[in-house]
Amino acid sequence: MSDMARMVVELKLEIDKEPSCSKSVNETVNGSHQFTIKGYSFAKGMGSGKCISSDIFTVGGYDWAIYFYPNGKNPEDSSMYVSVFIALASDGTDVMALFELTLLDQSGKGKHKVHSHFDRALESGPYSLKYKGSMWGYKRFFRRTSLETSDYIKNDCLIMNYTVGVVRTRLEGPKQYSIIVPQSNMGRGLKEIMEAEVGCDIVFRVGDESFRAHKLILAARSPVFRAQFFGLVGDRNLDEVMVNDIDPTIFKAMLLFIYTDKLPEVHDVMSSSSSTSTSTNIIQHLLAAADLYNLDRLKVLCESKLCEELSAVSVATTLALAEQHQCVQLKEV
Repeated sequence: MSDMARMVVELKLEIDKEPSCSKSVNETVNGSHQFTIKGYSFAKGMGSGKCISSDIFTVGGYDWAIYFYPNGKNPEDSSMYVSVFIALASDGTDVMALFELTLLDQSGKGKHKVHSHFDRALESGPYSLKYKGSMWGYKRFFRRTSLETSDYIKNDCLIMNYTVGVVRTRLEGPKQYSIIVPQSNMGRGLKEIMEAEVGCDIVFRVGDESFRAHKLILAARSPVFRAQFFGLVGDRNLDEVMVNDIDPTIFKAMLLFIYTDKLPEVHDVMSSSSSTSTSTNIIQHLLAAADLYNLDRLKVLCESKLCEELSAVSVATTLALAEQHQCVQLKEV
């Protein structure tokens, strides 16, 4: 090997030995929302599981909402405590966040009631919100009798402040150029078509209500609908179906899932119904409907929601439901 060739090889070896480097930076994007409840005394009779919700606000690229339960989120807490929760109100999976809830002292003494997750971040890490509707908060936030005689209520008004810190991870290294692709809006578009009844070719009569839909979309999502409309014994010309074994509210929620692939907001479902069913009851019936129409993803979403809301009051009915509909994961909770 010539001296020149040897020098080139040695130079290449030196270059190859240079280390590459990068740095992962984890930080929070923080934002706050003040939620004021005027006329607190008028809300006390709402009943267990009923809530007052804040306007939707945005922090860290995600939408959030505060839910205040004057009579407790669960029946067993209704006579003793108020409940407060914050929920992820936009699409997202495994959103990592920290929270701080402050109930404002209105006496001017500055003795605010603060529950902070920020100062416990190193101990327990941020909270993970699995999907839209996931909540963080306190079922037994404040004993009701103590709250109503405290300085936190003045002139029948209650003020709370929620701070959200969304955890973001960024990689610092050589400059990389990329084009940001927007999130899919297919679900929103299909929902708008359903609600506007554009091009519908099937009508469902459910109780005293009627729902118009599209056979192709239903068939694409549910094997049961596919067989009913396009199977060997199906009727392609069918334009009306009577449904006798599902409540109209539950059927509407199931249709919303079929068109959007998301678990409908339970609060929206309950507000559109005159039923006194609890959130858990709604999800239990929705799970049964999902099993009936072979909507496997909806069934698992309902199982997950029931697992979150499991309590001494609901455990027996939830276990019976899991047994009846072969919910293996739910039975193991």
